[in-house]
Amino acid sequence: EPTADAGLQHTQGADVAGVTFNGNPGSYSFSVTIQSPDTGCGQYADWWEIISPGGELIYRRVLLHSHVDEQPFTRSGGPVDVQPGETVIIRAHINNGGYGRVGLRGSVESGFTRAQFPADLHSGLASTGPLPSSCAF
Repeated sequence: EPTADAGLQHTQGADVAGVTFNGNPGSYSFSVTIQSPDTGCGQYADWWEIISPGGELIYRRVLLHSHVDEQPFTRSGGPVDVQPGETVIIRAHINNGGYGRVGLRGSVESGFTRAQFPADLHSGLASTGPLPSSCAF
């Protein structure tokens, strides 16, 4: 049987492997699962974010430490101000390599599917806060 990620090329970056969500319109909580080649503070997934297809940052969950021994890992965040039928992109970032290429696209109402994105898709958001101020380990 085909899987949701059939044909996707996994990268050396931080890829989004899944998402769950709950809550109400305009105030959802998202739990995002990330697969990343963390080695410590020199290389780790430092955030996941939700953006509009047009490149507006809707929400960013900053990660304060590496997850060397916990792969893949899931971290929650919110409240996220999206409506049930609003299409969004969920993606992750790695501190020394930029945005991962595998993420999710969809909506709370219709669900999310894995998709491959150019690494430079709305890359200017990488300098938009909130940003990590340090790495604990």
